[in-house]
Amino acid sequence: MSFEIGWATMNLEMTPRIARTEFDAQVHWDLVKAVTGIDVRVESTGELKQKASRAFVEAWGYDTLLSSMVHGNEFGELRTSMGHAVYAAGGVDYNSQIYCPFKTVEEVLAFDPWKAYGPRDKREITRRFNEHYRWQCENYPTLVNMTGVYVTLVSGLIDIFGWEMLLTAAGTDPEGFGQVANRYASWIQQYYDALAECDATVIYSHDDIVWTRGAVFRPAWYRRFVFPNYKKLYAPLLDSGKKIIFVCDGNYTEFVDDIAACGVSGFFFEPLTDLEYLAERYGQTHVLIGNVDTRFLLNGTKARIREEVERCIRIGRNCPGYFIGVSNMIPANTPVENAIYYDEVYRKLSRR
Repeated sequence: MSFEIGWATMNLEMTPRIARTEFDAQVHWDLVKAVTGIDVRVESTGELKQKASRAFVEAWGYDTLLSSMVHGNEFGELRTSMGHAVYAAGGVDYNSQIYCPFKTVEEVLAFDPWKAYGPRDKREITRRFNEHYRWQCENYPTLVNMTGVYVTLVSGLIDIFGWEMLLTAAGTDPEGFGQVANRYASWIQQYYDALAECDATVIYSHDDIVWTRGAVFRPAWYRRFVFPNYKKLYAPLLDSGKKIIFVCDGNYTEFVDDIAACGVSGFFFEPLTDLEYLAERYGQTHVLIGNVDTRFLLNGTKARIREEVERCIRIGRNCPGYFIGVSNMIPANTPVENAIYYDEVYRKLSRR
């Protein structure tokens, strides 16, 4: 684990080994216990869990850790609950409550976040970003840390309306729903303006704009209502010299060039997005994070796990900004021995 390697990688400097980050491995408590020897469990105290997570991150040698502060709780009660399946250890994230406060397409198309949520105090938001960033730095002092926004645009609309009402409204009136997106972007701009003044040098910008197979909306809709708004959101960050890491699940290969044109410094992407395309087009100019497929840790043989790591390292080796990682997460049901083997393979192959 090394701030020096993480920061050099963020700055596109070739390092002795390929940098690394992981996602949720540090809260896979059986794995954390196996690696650190700390007897941590689902029912352990928050203090012990944080101690164990930090020890695990150190043991596995993370160089950065992606993190955001602004989530759907910014919307208060006026948001949809879509429920949640079991993902975390012990099923603590299970939610059977399903509720949408929007009953008609007309209500969705008339939605104005300025009226619904009101303006924000820029100084207070900046203070909160700094508090979140300082917490990250205090708990993970040898990593490149960050803060940012999870509900940037499409993800914000998903959180507010839920998939059913979102898709119904967007399908009924794409133009009208585009205007909703514009109004939301103008509201979330408050948070991006505050990010430009916070202490963090690396900013996490999350937006799930696609599904597993690709685009949710017609590509022309994104190019009219999403990417122009990204440029506005990112303008103050670029003016203040921040690095922007764009984070998205699913397959967004067809939009990589559009996102790059918005000024981002790097991309987080799951295995569905084409690492070879990213490496060929942006491997010398942008940070690239992830692409190892968790399905091979969940169900694969050791040979298949090794092949997957070899694939990513073969493509990413000559990209100075590449961080390897299992970017569709290492959840709590991942066999511990498979995760440990993955770590062993990474260590053997990571030297440039």
